[in-house]
Amino acid sequence: MTANDWSSVELRHLLALRAVARAGSFSRAADELGYTQSAISQQIATLERIVGLPLFERRGGRRQVTLSESGELLLRHAGPIIDRFQSAKADLAAFSEGAKGTLRIGAYESVSARILPAILGVFAARWPKVEIDLRDSSDKDLLTLVEAGELDLAFVMDSEVMSDRFKTTELLQDPYVLLVPAGSPLASKQPVPLDDLVDCRFVAQHTMACQQFLESSLRRYGFEQHVVLRSSDNATVQGLVAAGLGVAIVPLLTVDENDPKVVIRQLDPPVPARTIVLANHPDRYLSPAAEAFLDTARQVGAEVGAGDRELLTGAPSA
Repeated sequence: MTANDWSSVELRHLLALRAVARAGSFSRAADELGYTQSAISQQIATLERIVGLPLFERRGGRRQVTLSESGELLLRHAGPIIDRFQSAKADLAAFSEGAKGTLRIGAYESVSARILPAILGVFAARWPKVEIDLRDSSDKDLLTLVEAGELDLAFVMDSEVMSDRFKTTELLQDPYVLLVPAGSPLASKQPVPLDDLVDCRFVAQHTMACQQFLESSLRRYGFEQHVVLRSSDNATVQGLVAAGLGVAIVPLLTVDENDPKVVIRQLDPPVPARTIVLANHPDRYLSPAAEAFLDTARQVGAEVGAGDRELLTGAPSA
């Protein structure tokens, strides 16, 4: 074997490269991939002979091994190759399983609480043999899993999606609303002018996609929230408002509308709604079950959106 004989590179070599880089150790990488440590060492040594450069810095003893500069460069190219192979494997599995098997769905908290149960109630009745594997995470993490072929579909905000890398299906517009304690003077106003909130204390979410979108939108109006408390849990944010510790501007999907301790109000001017979409990989095959899930999600999303408009305006949707 000669240096730079790149036709000899195999997928197992790239998998070993990524596993060792992640684990920082040949032994832990071997455990992850189901090989012996010597097999992993041989695969890395073979890859180094092929590329003609050292891929790891070996310090000896118990210290972790780390990628060399050439290793880091190769790994940046190897990652997408591995992901495409995994996507191909998932495509063939979906094709062979048809209406059976597992549908892998990613979602975040408000979607899991408000939209997903309604979708699954309809979908499960029509596709009883399809198992749903649900993954909860942030938008960016979910999109990474879609790209890697580990999720079939993911509920995300449209603003987080790079359109050339994912196909999206719009489900609904989720408006931002103002939450105030039931006894607040602001509860008597509808809508509430942003100018009336200048001196208010705010409860906010941690720096997540929807919070970043909100803060960016408010800055366009020249408005900055005076945030005194933050939480990553939607129910906690609402509970802090109910306790009189501040007001909050949040997506309507995150709100428990039956809580008598808070009042939901619109804003003037309104903050642009966040668009919730289902994202999938444009180059991946969607099984009939996945297509049916998409159709069901569109229907439920339209119903939820109509109900939210009725709640905010007080008039039935057309």
